[in-house]
Amino acid sequence: MQIPFVDLKTQYKNIKKDIDQSLFEIIENGTFILGKPVEEFEKNISSYLDAYSLGCASGSDALLLALMASDIKEGDEVITTPFTFFATAGAVARLGAVPVFVDIDEKTFNIDPVKVEQAVSDKTRAIIPVHIFGQSVDMDPVLEICERRNLTLIEDACQAIGAEYKDKKAGTMGRFGCFSFFPTKNLGGFGDGGLITCKNEEDYKLLKKLRVHGSEKKYFHDVIGINSRLDAIQAGVLNIKLKYLDEWNTRRVEIAQKYSESLKDLVQTPYVIKDAEHIYHQYAILTKDRDTLLAHLNQNGISSGVYYPLPLHLQKCFEYLGYKEGYLPVSEKVSKEILSLPIYPEMTEAQVEYIINTVRSFFS
Repeated sequence: MQIPFVDLKTQYKNIKKDIDQSLFEIIENGTFILGKPVEEFEKNISSYLDAYSLGCASGSDALLLALMASDIKEGDEVITTPFTFFATAGAVARLGAVPVFVDIDEKTFNIDPVKVEQAVSDKTRAIIPVHIFGQSVDMDPVLEICERRNLTLIEDACQAIGAEYKDKKAGTMGRFGCFSFFPTKNLGGFGDGGLITCKNEEDYKLLKKLRVHGSEKKYFHDVIGINSRLDAIQAGVLNIKLKYLDEWNTRRVEIAQKYSESLKDLVQTPYVIKDAEHIYHQYAILTKDRDTLLAHLNQNGISSGVYYPLPLHLQKCFEYLGYKEGYLPVSEKVSKEILSLPIYPEMTEAQVEYIINTVRSFFS
């Protein structure tokens, strides 16, 4: 049996008629940047998330826009996690601000709120918690720190659309929330795309300017922004897929539960915190035999992935920050032991069982 890490072809086949009709109408209309499809998607996703929502070109740009709207400047410190995709800290560094990395919780792989408190300084302006792999950070203590210290909270929910914490959607608890519609995400487009959420109309209007070079009226620029617009084709695809998001996330949870029940005696399986609903963008396990297990899976036709093999504080581009190996031991340990198994809603029961049996055969 050959099992891909993600199967976007099968997903497309299941909704092909609706997708093709949506794309045909957009092509016939001839409006490819912003326009009615984007407005319709923004309306629908705003209703789903219960927040002001604005489409942009990528999750990376959503983070950059959030920092720009927060007036983050050169020398400002922004606390975040080293165990995430590069874009989280990359957006901070692009503005000349300083990423301040704090360690993660070994069970959830999310940022440790206790260590966040310890890292706050007079230069700290914002905190970016990342809801890694589809589970919310324990947000109450982070929200409390931000309120008490007057810090901006920007949620990186790029992997967590549909996840919840105490009945609130990930990406809607801070001042800004950032989402990615990269094709392999739980809600993915046919290319790059992103979304930024906010709580009030003033921030919404500012973001709307920033994504089109700081312009409200064409060729008149109030502030310096960037070019980061969601195109109509991506919006058309996302509008169709949004209808299935909760159903797809439910299927991911079913698969995750089967994995955990069958593998918990062999590896560290995902830990779900109280009051959180995990939507399993990744199903990540920990094992000291990571590399040999990965090779075993590949030999048996199963694709798997390592997210992330080197934490951000040890990346060459961040050497200037002065972090050394051993500074953030939990992140470093997890990076050496983590492995993600295939998990997507189109998986069959036979595929799930084959993966479980293959993992168990390795340890036996």
